[in-house]
Amino acid sequence: MTATQPPLTAHRFAMRFSSTPRGARLARRMCGHRLDAWGVPYGSDAHDVVTLVAAELCANAVRHGHVAGRDFHLLLTADTATGTVRIEVSDTRGERLPAPPSSPPADGEDGRGLLLVAALADRWGCCPRRSGGPGKTVWAQCAAPGLISPPPLP
Repeated sequence: MTATQPPLTAHRFAMRFSSTPRGARLARRMCGHRLDAWGVPYGSDAHDVVTLVAAELCANAVRHGHVAGRDFHLLLTADTATGTVRIEVSDTRGERLPAPPSSPPADGEDGRGLLLVAALADRWGCCPRRSGGPGKTVWAQCAAPGLISPPPLP
């Protein structure tokens, strides 16, 4: 008798990146690559939205969550059953929580990242870092139609 396992409905990608602008760029590129491999092609609206949200969260981790010698962590999960992608970016600065965006600042270019996240993501928020270490995780959830199911396990 052989037992069959239910098909997997989720994709998962996790990686640590240096808490530098270069690390944030690499995280954005890896996110885009994974989405394409999961069936959300480059140039599609869903791909552009998820990649932009991930880029903003990673840039914020580098800019506002940086602690010398500490990396930030990106976790990207996709659920084919619901057609959603969840982006989680964790840093080690638990005392610097993101403020809910209200309106863009009158001058300068700073302060617009979370406004973009709030406008583009279906949901977003912040919670204590799950790994047990110090810090926080800022997360966002976005619709991503087109996700393909991962292949079955052997």
